[in-house]
Amino acid sequence: MRSSHHRNHHARRLLCLTALACFVAGGAAYACTHKAAVPQLPELPAESLEQPAEYGVQQSTLTAAQAQAILGDPRMILVSRTHPITEDYPVETKECGSATAINKTLQTEAADAFLSMQAAAAKDGVDVRMQSGYRSVSYQKKLYDNKTQYYRNKGLSEAAAREKAAVIVNPPGCSEHNCGLAADLNSPEHTTLDTGFADTAAFRWLCENAEQYGFILRYPKEAESVTGITYEPWHWRYVGPENAALLNQSGLCLEDAITVLQRIAAGETVTG
Repeated sequence: MRSSHHRNHHARRLLCLTALACFVAGGAAYACTHKAAVPQLPELPAESLEQPAEYGVQQSTLTAAQAQAILGDPRMILVSRTHPITEDYPVETKECGSATAINKTLQTEAADAFLSMQAAAAKDGVDVRMQSGYRSVSYQKKLYDNKTQYYRNKGLSEAAAREKAAVIVNPPGCSEHNCGLAADLNSPEHTTLDTGFADTAAFRWLCENAEQYGFILRYPKEAESVTGITYEPWHWRYVGPENAALLNQSGLCLEDAITVLQRIAAGETVTG
């Protein structure tokens, strides 16, 4: 028998799926008039899983064609260990990183969006900087191989070292940085890329405003089992303003959102 905690988590996930499906149909209008930080879903009794109708769950009005169009948006590309990109993935970049940035560029549209976001933050007295952006697949390979060697030097086998390294550094082609749409952000108040960034004014500003410029917090808490990546408050992903509004309103991570969209695109009726 499943615990009430597990059932509550699953019930909230079901509501997220429905929220995404229902929101997409009218999402553009919402995105133009609202600023949405990551929404807080209500705690639900375990019985809601067995009786979803009591909690206002609705059937999606999103058409298969609409879902297919969103899935076809190149800004919504899913890059992960199960969805790698090849070394010849086309990327046109523009510099937008700070003076100390390791990788200073993003895809041109993402770079322009970041620079606009950075300027808006500055007007609010907040200093947001990009510390790492686009990495080629070959550069990613060097990072991964170096981390693998680090664990081999600690006595791990080749297989164990690679598995351990993949928790910290994605293998080549499996990092969002390889597509030029991911930005590691920091600020003068916290320059290291770690969870301490979540306690900064820059992070709070991003949670309130990044959506307007097309960026989402890519690896949030409680999504690690889905994304395969530990919580990274510094890692922000460009998906475009309308898609960012859609994702934030749904409460889903990118992987789950794409799964729902694929179901709808295939003609399946999605409900909570």
